[in-house]
Amino acid sequence: MRRPFIALTAACLAFGSTLHAQPDSLSPTTSFGPHPRILFFRGEEKPLEASIRKDADWTRVHEAILREADRIVTLPPIQRIQIGRRLLDKSREALRRLFQLSYAYRMSGEARYLERAEREMLTIAAFSDWNPSHFLDVAEMTMAMAIGYDWLQDRLPEASSKAIREAIVQKGLEPSLDNRYNSWLRAEHNWNQVCNAGMTYGAMAVEEEQPALARAIINRAIQSIRIPMRDYGPDGIYPEGYGYWGYGTSFNVMFLSAVEKAFGTDFGLSKAPGFLRTASFLEHMSGPTGRPFNYSDAGSGAGFHPAMVWIANRIQDPSVLWQEKRFLARTDPSRLVGDRLLPALMFWKGNMRMDEVKPPKDNQWVGLGKNPIALMRSSWTDSNAVYVATKGGSPSINHAHMDIGSFVMDAQGVRWAMDFGMQDYESLESKGVKLWGRTQDSERWTVFRINNFAHNTLAVDSQLQRVDGKGEITAHGASKGFQYAVMDLSSVYQGQLAYASRGIAIVEGRQVLVRDEWTSSDRETQVRWNLLTPAEVRITGPNEALLTQQGKTLRIVVESDMPIRMRTWSTDPPRSFDAPNPGTTLTGFVATLPPNTKANVSVHLLPADAQPGKTRPLDRWGK
Repeated sequence: MRRPFIALTAACLAFGSTLHAQPDSLSPTTSFGPHPRILFFRGEEKPLEASIRKDADWTRVHEAILREADRIVTLPPIQRIQIGRRLLDKSREALRRLFQLSYAYRMSGEARYLERAEREMLTIAAFSDWNPSHFLDVAEMTMAMAIGYDWLQDRLPEASSKAIREAIVQKGLEPSLDNRYNSWLRAEHNWNQVCNAGMTYGAMAVEEEQPALARAIINRAIQSIRIPMRDYGPDGIYPEGYGYWGYGTSFNVMFLSAVEKAFGTDFGLSKAPGFLRTASFLEHMSGPTGRPFNYSDAGSGAGFHPAMVWIANRIQDPSVLWQEKRFLARTDPSRLVGDRLLPALMFWKGNMRMDEVKPPKDNQWVGLGKNPIALMRSSWTDSNAVYVATKGGSPSINHAHMDIGSFVMDAQGVRWAMDFGMQDYESLESKGVKLWGRTQDSERWTVFRINNFAHNTLAVDSQLQRVDGKGEITAHGASKGFQYAVMDLSSVYQGQLAYASRGIAIVEGRQVLVRDEWTSSDRETQVRWNLLTPAEVRITGPNEALLTQQGKTLRIVVESDMPIRMRTWSTDPPRSFDAPNPGTTLTGFVATLPPNTKANVSVHLLPADAQPGKTRPLDRWGK
């Protein structure tokens, strides 16, 4: 039985007051304006089309959305088919369809888009629920229905409007007031951003019928979303990595854009330290191969991010769109329509023209915070440039791996040092793996792609990295011919090594140097040094290996003050639940340290005919 509405509204108001003892941002007299009020007001269609037609890139995207809407019209409505604990793929497809159908109708006036959107919404409204136990599903479904309802409300029959509106309230907004489902309100990660955005869109859509509830939910969201936005500080890093930047930040921008459009202010949210600087972080996260630094639970592919265009316009810096420009230039627009937020690009572009975007001035970006990162390259315009990206941080961060000290490397147009990234969650959860624990003994760390044995970092005495440790960037610089970052990894190997530090540098724009300095504990210690690669590996000497792929070569040359022997390890799945890893090899070496001994290892990664440069202790780097 549904809880009484008045009790639900009271619970929402009470929650907002306990979350932050601050005055409400929206008062009982705040005007929401007439429909449509989310992102795209009445009468803005013709000016938008005129601005689109002035730029070939935006015209191509606009026309691709209309063609995809034509295809969606022919598809049957989405059905409520849950996979494991998630309905999320259906919610995302609903958002994609309804955003594009509604956009197509607003821009063309063709009734078939309206009729098809109505049919989709009525089907979804009749679902038994939107799966509140996994609230991301509810959030995205609510946003989908809110956009469709708000944009098409004046053309829908009253019976349809009523059914859609009631579904938004009963299956979207009201479950967000239930403490069984709303722990995301205090989360520091993407759930908070996505869920608050979805609930805000739903509240904006139904405000006339539910004014108190709508204001309470939006006021709650304005306070709650500040929590994950703090994590961008101080420099703009998104702690959960490239893939979840695309999720959390995009929905955060959807939230800010809608609130600012409706109320003329974002209530100071975009001034959160680091938030607007996050565009530079994401831009530097992809190498010349076009592949991202896919640490944590991220995929290996890069993509186009409409939210970057919103930020570029806000900070008035087109250069942060260099990677987006490259991606748009080499991508058929028909491949972009899988992005469920793509129509928002048309509103966020402003007067920005992609043909006027120039490359960034800086070849290095370093950020601190929860997950410190250094991103370096020899050039933005040379497809054969050297690129290396490395990270500190902690396995305790949401979606983190045991990859502290790991790195990826591009050179000669290929990726040499890689990261597996994520394994599909359902493939693990369906086999009973408890994937989301973050304690030292969590089952999460038994997954091969997640622990430190499969990353370009260290394993000491075959032990896991410490979950309560954190790698910190202690020095960095970009003097002529030497771009570098140094990390203290000691707390990540507490109880395993007395001291561990790693420096990574691009030398003379041609090669990468990885230098490790260790002090062993009071017992003999074995340190395994890993490099994961898609290349063929041939051991050519006790301290050398040759990597080959796509007709290119990379030499690995190790300088060490102790005996080492290069070797390889298999990446075959060690457990039944691990994903296969075809075409990959782990190479590196094992060093044995006597008790209470200092040791230094310098690994030179040498493309083409480059020769090892001179090495210096890490405390002399940059001096």
